[in-house]
Amino acid sequence: MRNAMINSLMKHVGNTPIDASLDAVKLGGVARAHWNLPPAKLILQTLLRGEGVLTNAGALAVTTGAFTGRSPKDRFLVKDNLTVDAVDWGEINQPMDEKCFDRLHEDIAHHLKGRSVFVRDAAVGADTTSQIKTRVITEKAWANLFVSNMFIRLDEEDVLVPSPEWTIICAPSYNAKPDVHGCRQGNVTAVNFSKKLILIAGSAYTGEIKKGMFSVMNFVLPTLHKVFPMHCSCNVSEAGDTAVFFGLSGTGKTTLSSDVNRKLIGDDEHGWGQNGVFNMEGGCYAKTINLDAEREPQIYNAIKFGAMLENVGFQQDGVTPDYSDSSVTENTRVSYPITHISGSSNDGTGAHPKDIFFLTCDAFGVLPPISRLDSGQAMYHFLSGYTAKVAGTEVGVTEPQATFSACFGAPFMPLPPTDYAKMLAEKIEQHGVRIWLVNTGWTGGGYGIGTRMKLKHTRAMIRAAMSGELDDAAMHRDPVFGLHSPITCKDVPENLLIPAKAWEDKEAFYVAVSKLANLFNSNFEQFEHEANTAMRQAAPVSA
Repeated sequence: MRNAMINSLMKHVGNTPIDASLDAVKLGGVARAHWNLPPAKLILQTLLRGEGVLTNAGALAVTTGAFTGRSPKDRFLVKDNLTVDAVDWGEINQPMDEKCFDRLHEDIAHHLKGRSVFVRDAAVGADTTSQIKTRVITEKAWANLFVSNMFIRLDEEDVLVPSPEWTIICAPSYNAKPDVHGCRQGNVTAVNFSKKLILIAGSAYTGEIKKGMFSVMNFVLPTLHKVFPMHCSCNVSEAGDTAVFFGLSGTGKTTLSSDVNRKLIGDDEHGWGQNGVFNMEGGCYAKTINLDAEREPQIYNAIKFGAMLENVGFQQDGVTPDYSDSSVTENTRVSYPITHISGSSNDGTGAHPKDIFFLTCDAFGVLPPISRLDSGQAMYHFLSGYTAKVAGTEVGVTEPQATFSACFGAPFMPLPPTDYAKMLAEKIEQHGVRIWLVNTGWTGGGYGIGTRMKLKHTRAMIRAAMSGELDDAAMHRDPVFGLHSPITCKDVPENLLIPAKAWEDKEAFYVAVSKLANLFNSNFEQFEHEANTAMRQAAPVSA
């Protein structure tokens, strides 16, 4: 099977001479530019260079080198007249001087002189009124395959755009110089909103490409188009009822939105405008650690020819992925076109949401598995953006550690978090959306003692919420967090629905509750000056 695929690929080898339009981004000195190669050619180029393996299912598998995840501390935004008063500057949105950016651009261009690059014209945003035509220039053929998978593919007549609106240059073999380029270390992602240019150096992790453009959309959509950008997944029922799933990495956005009974719109980045929601991307970027065909059939079956695996381990034959292997990283990934998901949306759009789910992986094991939020609670939890890291995922993490990321995506949000929260509040009020907080983390005890919520139970609760079964259900009010949770839910054990009942050690439960409540309150102090009464009342009380 694999040999037949490789032989088929050999028929498609070809190169296109460099186009003079690269001069506009200082790359006129590259030796050769491979323009808009189809996936088959990009895969073959990768195999010929010895940079990847074709798996038993036909997917391409690569390793991304020293960086197997994003590096948020190495993301910089150019501070100039356009951004100086608009961006929420600080530890997340770090400023870079214009001259440092220009020097970085020149040095990357010099580094790429005489080398081959791969160029792809694509788009970001399914809504044509706010869509950004983007040119991505990469050193690696497989990085260009990632872009082909993840960005929106253009019709043949739309490629080779003379002047794309935005350009990304990705040069992982070039290490930046902090004293010259105004960055922290050799790897850097620098975004220049005025020049509409993103520079990525020192890291081959493909997520930097997609999240770089997500940062752009999170600036452009609210300021120019009055569109609310969302770090979320999204699906729709046969009846046209749209659901949105906010959540940080590892909380279940991709898994829960990939539902065989609903049509997938997208798994990570969306906008919400006057006509409803739309996907910013054209593909999915799913975690594969411990991927199971029975539990996540849509994702598992999407890993075929055209898909690209990153940093996975293999069984002894060297071509069959071992999804339980975390020897390289826990953050093993796969990218694939959304068309690999059977029944996915054709146009990447949906109606105004009927339900919004905030997903949190609570490793303390004290939040209910599902709760209905009022408007004040919705804004409180949106600004909090809580999830938790568990012991063993990072060096030095020996017990659960709370992570708060405003808007469930602070590393990608250039504007003040309250700007996005106000937009969400307006949308919720205008369209009467139901808001739910869903804990996909632990129950019956924290990490190491309790057990992880079963996916089948989480799916059952979400389906009950979307169907309206929980609208008039009897609710239990948590005395500390003030959350209202159903007392019963079809296909879900009753002792699971109220955390205190699931814990055997009641004293340990209340200690964990108090600790998490204090962490919430401490984090929210940064928003107190703009919080209204309803949001303040949503804060947990002392246990």
